[in-house]
Amino acid sequence: MTTKFSPRHRAPDRTYLRDYQPPAYRIPQVDLQFDLQAEETHVCSRLSIERVTPDRGPLQLDGEALHLTALYVDEAPLADKYIEMHDRGLVIKGLPDRCKLRIENRIHPSQNTSLSGLYLSQHSLFTQCEAEGFRRITYSIDRPDILSIYTVELSADKQCYPVLLSNGNLVAQETCGGGRHWAKWRDPFPKPSYLFAIVAGNLEYLQDKFTTRSGRDIDLRLYARQGDIDQCQHALESLKQAMHWDEVQYGREYDLDLYMVVAVSDFNMGAMENKGLNIFNTKYVLAQPETATDRDYHNIAGVIGHEYFHNWSGNRVTCRDWFQLSLKEGFTVFRDQQFSADIGSAAVKRIEDAALVRTHQFREDSGPMAHPVRPLSYAEINNFYTLTVYIKGAEVVRMLHTLIGATGFRLGCDLYFERHDGEAVTTDDFLTAMTDATGTDLTQFSRWYDQVGTPRVTANGRYHTQDKIYTLTLSQESPKLPGHPSPPPLHIPVQTALLHSDGNPMLARLVSNGDTAHQHLLELTETKQDFVFSEVTSEPILSLLRGFSAPVILDYPLGQSALSLLMCHDSDPYCRWDAGQRLARLEILNTLNMLTASCEPIISESFLRAFSQVLDLESEDRAFQALTLTLPEEAYLAEDLAVIDPVLLHRARAATEHALAQHLEKQLTTKYHSLTTTAPYGRDSHSVGNRALRNVCLTYLMKLESDDVFALATQQLSNADNMTDALAALSMLASSHTPRREKILGEFFQKWQSYPLVVDKWLRVQATSTRPDTLEKVRELTGHVAYDSNNPNKIYALIGGFSFSNPVNFHQIDGAGYHFLADQVMRLDRSNPQLAARLVGALSHWRRYEPIRQQLMREQLQRVLSAPQVSRDVAEIGTRALATP
Repeated sequence: MTTKFSPRHRAPDRTYLRDYQPPAYRIPQVDLQFDLQAEETHVCSRLSIERVTPDRGPLQLDGEALHLTALYVDEAPLADKYIEMHDRGLVIKGLPDRCKLRIENRIHPSQNTSLSGLYLSQHSLFTQCEAEGFRRITYSIDRPDILSIYTVELSADKQCYPVLLSNGNLVAQETCGGGRHWAKWRDPFPKPSYLFAIVAGNLEYLQDKFTTRSGRDIDLRLYARQGDIDQCQHALESLKQAMHWDEVQYGREYDLDLYMVVAVSDFNMGAMENKGLNIFNTKYVLAQPETATDRDYHNIAGVIGHEYFHNWSGNRVTCRDWFQLSLKEGFTVFRDQQFSADIGSAAVKRIEDAALVRTHQFREDSGPMAHPVRPLSYAEINNFYTLTVYIKGAEVVRMLHTLIGATGFRLGCDLYFERHDGEAVTTDDFLTAMTDATGTDLTQFSRWYDQVGTPRVTANGRYHTQDKIYTLTLSQESPKLPGHPSPPPLHIPVQTALLHSDGNPMLARLVSNGDTAHQHLLELTETKQDFVFSEVTSEPILSLLRGFSAPVILDYPLGQSALSLLMCHDSDPYCRWDAGQRLARLEILNTLNMLTASCEPIISESFLRAFSQVLDLESEDRAFQALTLTLPEEAYLAEDLAVIDPVLLHRARAATEHALAQHLEKQLTTKYHSLTTTAPYGRDSHSVGNRALRNVCLTYLMKLESDDVFALATQQLSNADNMTDALAALSMLASSHTPRREKILGEFFQKWQSYPLVVDKWLRVQATSTRPDTLEKVRELTGHVAYDSNNPNKIYALIGGFSFSNPVNFHQIDGAGYHFLADQVMRLDRSNPQLAARLVGALSHWRRYEPIRQQLMREQLQRVLSAPQVSRDVAEIGTRALATP
């Protein structure tokens, strides 16, 4: 059971990076036997123990929610006097330097609602061991720097559990008496306990094969619940794409004879890269056009790729301790981003990744849970599976790739994998491999792993007409922690280009290296630095941070005319999109100021004209065009405000949307109908882009709230042959005031109630509705037959959708949304602390709001922490949120 504590006594203990010590023991071999039953599973673990330090201290084994039944040393029962039990494991004294431990214990999967360890889901058994779930299965040294060869024997009732799976290769199986059967698996590659997995259940599988570049045939199997297998083909095809891509781009070949993916509906995370036996949330496996959106297809390919790429960047080479989590996750996210860009729209992928950093990760960087990419301490490691570790960590790897070049990066990766295969290592080892392969000094660059917060880069330019010289001054500043000196400067790559006043590319010579080009890589390494360009024929317009070349806040004021020009003409997709976002932000914040002053907002003609020009473009990448026409999220806009009034901010954004819809109604309608097609559904990039742009047009038109537009959206929903178009229309109608709204939602549920992932979408569109009665509706839906209060997907869709993605209703001034969330967190914390901790984060930025909301949010955080028992997971988030900054 997850350790509980009372905040009235003390905050949860913390683990510190500075305290890391190599293990005193190693376990080269682990043999496990399971007698699997839902109510009570018996586990027999045989551990080969070897002392590796002169320290004669006792052996400490981790264990939680276990019932120990026997303990033997070299097959002799161990006397009680050598054993000390405590709530997080046991201590064994007097062991010889080498011995065999046999540990027998019982666990109760059907009672395990935390979904960590071995648990029951829809009559099948699954495991989740990252980060510290293995200790809920049996006693062990449950840390990532203990690498072992695993042999696993599974015994179960054949009718209940006809499929028995574990890591590695199947080496034996047989049918036993009494209706039972048995399977033996062996993984020849040493791995930490967090990569261990078993699955037992009544599952079907889809099978294919992949032939590696060396000529080996790999058996591919994708397991799912009976009835879901027809939705697995896209995931299987994505797996084959990922395997081929990794061979071509990184030279990495798969190493086992069998690769398995298993889909489960009850899963706290997205997926898990267990060696040879990936376990996935069904959300990232199941897809067919009628039930999955284009976004779902994209996400499935990306996550399938991510978990496969972990076979080398995470499994064959793993992390020494959990402070190095970004070593495997940041690196692998970068790899899956490259993969997704190669198989889809590279422009759209880069913008989506940058948008995630600029909104949610930057907000995390400025909040109470801010931490470096390599954290210095934690109370509960599950709380550090964060955007900073994953997404900012990926941006750090991307900057490294930019600075040393694609060839140098590949050489560094080859050396890293060759040097550390079968080891548990650190981010320093990764950087050392890059340095040794390329000769690049990365000492300053390594600071990215240890500095907290988002750096701010300020740009100023001066043009000398007579000399035809342009001087760009860049300065950087990182957040200063209380009681600490100002952090030293980082090594920041700033991709830069100069444009003529008509938007055409300008060639210029960078004096420092003599290169004449349109785009230049500037390396900002000092607090303030000048970059001089010569042969500049006229005063340029700057395109800065092209491709979002660094995860920084850029301060470079540009007027509406310059932003409009960049939005329409910049050759860099990210900078074009960013110019549109900045232009829209100026308008929305100006509208906010007018609403604050009780004035009627006025939208500038230049802003309307710029959007009109983009809408009229005949772009080859219409998905990119759709992104450029989408206004910034409220979360991104809020970062510009010293004090957030979420209701007023929502009104300002909505007023801007309405103004655009009014001004561009004819263009939007024409474009919408021009993109309507009777052709069969397709998932090619052209079809995906058409749907994206068409739905953006409809989104704007729906702001007019006219009967004609309601009819248009209703018709799209009725005629849609794919979930992308159907869900887009449903989402708009769910926020509208059409009198047919309830009937439409009811009909949608009746049609799709047998598809849990579609029901999740149905719950979410109602939870994120901007109608004022949304909270009342969400409360009602918690009692709906379709809602499962223990299923993470349902909880994320309804409770998470309302709390994180509906600021106008969650932040209503009466505080009812905060009280509702606190109730949900306290209920969940008793059963699934990981999930509860993720939800309570919606209250953690309370200081950003005006005083009334501050007080209401703080009261609910205090109420959560004053419950009789609070998990370490929730306690860490709550106490840090309330701590004095």
